[in-house]
Amino acid sequence: MPQIEKESDGMKKSMIMITCAKGIPPYLREELLAIGFPVLGETIAGIATEGTMDDTLRLNLFLRTAHRVLFLIREFSAPDAEALYQAVSEIPWEEYIAPDGYVCVTSSVDNPTIRDSRFANVKCKDAIVDRILEKCGQRPDSGPDQDRAVVNLYWKDDLCSLYIDTSGEPLSRRGYRKLPLTAPMQETLAAAVIQATGWMSVQASGQNSSGHFINPMCGSGTLAIEAALIGLNRAPGLLRDNFGFMHIRGFNESLWDDLRLQAKKAAKKALDCRIIATDIRIEAVEAAKKNAATAGVGHLVEFAVCDYSETPIPDVGSGGRGTVMLNPEYGERMGKIKELESVYKGIGDFFKQKCRGYTGYLFTGNLDLAKKVGLRAKRRVPFFNGAIECRLLEYELYQGSLKNKNAEI
Repeated sequence: MPQIEKESDGMKKSMIMITCAKGIPPYLREELLAIGFPVLGETIAGIATEGTMDDTLRLNLFLRTAHRVLFLIREFSAPDAEALYQAVSEIPWEEYIAPDGYVCVTSSVDNPTIRDSRFANVKCKDAIVDRILEKCGQRPDSGPDQDRAVVNLYWKDDLCSLYIDTSGEPLSRRGYRKLPLTAPMQETLAAAVIQATGWMSVQASGQNSSGHFINPMCGSGTLAIEAALIGLNRAPGLLRDNFGFMHIRGFNESLWDDLRLQAKKAAKKALDCRIIATDIRIEAVEAAKKNAATAGVGHLVEFAVCDYSETPIPDVGSGGRGTVMLNPEYGERMGKIKELESVYKGIGDFFKQKCRGYTGYLFTGNLDLAKKVGLRAKRRVPFFNGAIECRLLEYELYQGSLKNKNAEI
């Protein structure tokens, strides 16, 4: 694509809205501040910052908990669809989208004149391609696929905000989960849950080589793989070869190559701890192994087929701090819930009998079942797994005589 030598080609600052799942903004905020971006505002499912189009390359490469990185093009007032078309057609889209390219329009619409957001998508898309046809003599293709240029419309009452979705496909799609199995935890949620434990800071300090990460009931391996990527300080975007910004005119390919090179140099080659992932299902462990191999961490995660209660728990030694995390089923049917009661009780026994010296974590969307664990949670951290409100429950599992401090309920 030709470079567009204008202020808008990556040097002009604008507001950048970074979306995420509900419950994740506190962890996304930490990530943003750590890589040098200001926090201008926070919503229930996103953080506002600012920067240039070129800055979105860094954000897409390094953020672990973000869903999408949206670069604001323009805000304007539009009471109805015709006003929307007129305002959108005044934006110089030919500077962003090639006439022989492709564009997808997505939207979130809450306007009394619009009954179906798909109608707003069509009006917005028509304005974009009609403008490019008028200026360039050719109109780009359009459709629902989000693997090239993506424009996002946010329209509430009369206020419209138009963004370029620089991520394209959601950032949760790292590119390694080829075999997801049923109801897997999204990669971005897994990263946020690990961040909430503080295990990330233990690894970053490099001062504790016994901070093992143990993941019984590993499923397709997402938690263990994300832990390995975090432990290596490997940028989550390195595995992907396609982002929305790559299809925007003026894409700074040399900057992208430099950022990737810097990220690779900053990553460690080996872990200072052990990561162990187990599951009773052979097919789950096989899928997890393949996903870990695709992520480039297959040699760093120790997989085994066994019941969670038989998961090997390495000694953390004096002053060590290990993390053991389980994400059991939540149960949707009464019969299944009754069956799971013994599982949750068994998890409590497993924590008490085999995991002393560790910090135990249970991620669940069923707090009634969590009571069966029989341990008092030190912390209850709210998250959402899709539409399900969940909690990450933290249990201190003391060594020796201190174990009784974790009193049963």
